[in-house]
Amino acid sequence: MSVFGNIKGIVIYFKVKLNRTDNMSLSKIQHPFKLRSASSDVAIFYQIFFDKEYEIQFPFEPRIIIDAGANIGLAAIYFTNRFPNAEIISIEPETANFQLLEENTSSYPNVKRLNMALSSQSDLELIVDSVGLGHSGFITTEVSNASEIAKNTIQTISIDRLLEESEFDELDIVKIDIEGHEKEVFELNTEKWLPKTKCLIIELHDNMKKGCSTSLFNAITKHNFSMEISGENLVFLNNDLVN
Repeated sequence: MSVFGNIKGIVIYFKVKLNRTDNMSLSKIQHPFKLRSASSDVAIFYQIFFDKEYEIQFPFEPRIIIDAGANIGLAAIYFTNRFPNAEIISIEPETANFQLLEENTSSYPNVKRLNMALSSQSDLELIVDSVGLGHSGFITTEVSNASEIAKNTIQTISIDRLLEESEFDELDIVKIDIEGHEKEVFELNTEKWLPKTKCLIIELHDNMKKGCSTSLFNAITKHNFSMEISGENLVFLNNDLVN
C-alpha cells in the first residue's frame, strides 16, 4: 500500500512537493521538526519514517543508543519516540547539520548532541569536507599537517570513550552512518567496545572509501554476531549479549 494512502500522508506529500518542510509532523512523533526543502533531508526522512529502515525488532529494551552521523536528527527523533526512556547520544561533525540537529531535538531532554566526529581514537582533529552529495555527503579526513588546521576541522570522539563516560557497562544500539570513516572506526580499538555492543546498525560506504567492508568484517568476525539487512543498513546482533 502506498505511504500516501491516507489524509496525513497526502498532506506530507504536498508539503514536500511545495517545499514547505519547515514544520513537519507525524502522528506518532511527539514534536514537529524541520527539513531543508529540496535537499537530501527529504530522502532521509522517507527512509526512516516511511521505508522504516530502523523498524528492527530488538530482543531487549534499549537504555543507551549512539547515533553516529546524526545529520539533522531524524534517526534520533525516531529512536527517542520509540524508546522514550533511552539515552541517545547524537554525533554530527558538520556545522549546518548540527545546528538543525539541535533545533529538531531540543524538545527531547534524553538526546545529547555532540558536534564532533566519530573515530577510532578521541581528541584527534579531522577535516570536514563536502563531496558534492548534498547535506548528507560530508566526509571526514585526517589532518596531515599544521597548515590544514582551519575552521572546518572538528575534534574526534571514540565509542570506547563514550562508553567510559556513560553510566552503562554495555551499549544497546550503535548506529553508524559516517560516509566512509567507518573504515577507520573499525581498524583500531574495537575490542574495547564491540564485544559490549548488543546491536550494531551500519551503512557501509565502499563507494566513497575503499576498505570499509573489509575493516568492518575483520572486526566483527572476531565475535559472535549474527547479521540481517534492513534497507541500506547491515544489522548485527551480539548473540552473547541478547540470547
